[in-house]
Amino acid sequence: MFITLLTHATELNKTSNTGQLVLAVLAQQDALSCERVIWQRKLPCATLLARINAMPSALVYPSLDDQPPLPLTEPLPAHIILLDATWQQARKMYNQSPYLHPLKHLELKPERASQYRLRRNQREYGLCTSECVAQLLRLENRPVLAEQLDTELALKQTR
Repeated sequence: MFITLLTHATELNKTSNTGQLVLAVLAQQDALSCERVIWQRKLPCATLLARINAMPSALVYPSLDDQPPLPLTEPLPAHIILLDATWQQARKMYNQSPYLHPLKHLELKPERASQYRLRRNQREYGLCTSECVAQLLRLENRPVLAEQLDTELALKQTR
């Protein structure tokens, strides 16, 4: 599984951003690749576009009424894209990025409410970036790595 964090530029300076936590934890793992791409409305990343065209990709984002979510019973696609932003920013990013629209949507169904407390979550059962990645890792049968990510998130919130 290859994970792309499509990050809103304002997230780069926020200490509450958990995308950086994901990058730090997953960088220690040889079998899992993760990269951060800074979202730009007018100039999409050429490498990201090439990856979308080259491999099965899905977007972690609530599905639209006319597009059913990818069933979680199927194997995850090789490439997963997460919008690393606030919910309001993520909605704008999606709406202003036509190259994301044809992608299958992967809608994660959390078993519990978010444990993330550094920002107010505006969606019921919305997860922060690191919680999304931890859930994806559990779906990929990597519970130890998922737990490491959850532990690092908990530690980040106590600092």
